[in-house]
Amino acid sequence: MSEIFDTTFFSKLNALKLAMHIRLEQGQSGGRKSSAKGSSVEFSDFREYLPGDDIRRIDWNVYGRLDKLYVKQFMEEKEARYHIFLDTSASMRYGESPKSIMALRLAAVFVWLVLKNLDRVEVLTFRDGRLGKTAPVVGRGSFERFLTNLEQVSFDGETRMNEAVRRCSLNGKGICILISDFLEEDGLEEAVRYLAYKRQEIYLIQVLAREEVDFDEEGTYELLDMETNGAVRVTMNRQSIRMYRETLKKHSLRLMRLAKRYGCVYQQIVSDEDLEKVVFEILKGKGLFG
Repeated sequence: MSEIFDTTFFSKLNALKLAMHIRLEQGQSGGRKSSAKGSSVEFSDFREYLPGDDIRRIDWNVYGRLDKLYVKQFMEEKEARYHIFLDTSASMRYGESPKSIMALRLAAVFVWLVLKNLDRVEVLTFRDGRLGKTAPVVGRGSFERFLTNLEQVSFDGETRMNEAVRRCSLNGKGICILISDFLEEDGLEEAVRYLAYKRQEIYLIQVLAREEVDFDEEGTYELLDMETNGAVRVTMNRQSIRMYRETLKKHSLRLMRLAKRYGCVYQQIVSDEDLEKVVFEILKGKGLFG
């Protein structure tokens, strides 16, 4: 499974399950509870008998007490629909431990857990405002094929997240997971607003490089914008390093406020962190996994 997924870690994922806080309304039969009424094993409610109802669902104990016919309703199980938006712009290549590798690993974790619950998942890569769609992945048997495809993903170009996300057609409630460094100046709020309008449960997973989070080297540097290839020469001293850290902190606070405003889950991950710690401590502690 190459550098994306380690087989030992892979086996530990079976102890986890994805948390989801919405009731589904449509979809194929699966492992999630829906607001639609059906005939699965979980009892939901009673209603009065109507001509044409299945007489096998009549509760005769209730009839004996009330002298009226009532039928049992059950909560129908539907498959959840997950969309994973993966930032494949050039900036994700940055870092001694590249942000791209952590992003790919997290996408693989989410896909495996979705398939484990018999749900449906689609991974959507985006850059330059374009959306790269993959065929929906269903069933554990498709996971290795998915990993092979994931390993072929390249990271180039600009982000333009808003343009890309709005190209995705979303029908009915579902779960959208955005994995990106979220360093683009504009566009994220419009993308989140669109997903919220489409009644999606939204997770924002920000992946930053250690060099971005803990920058502490004085000196003169030529900084290259990996997405536009623009270059600027800067001299970093203690004051400018402090200003950089304050700017990054303000950006993170803006993301947290944005997430709160739209009811999203937001978590920042550093690309060189141990994947097991990220999944079993950080994301599980955030309520993403049970």
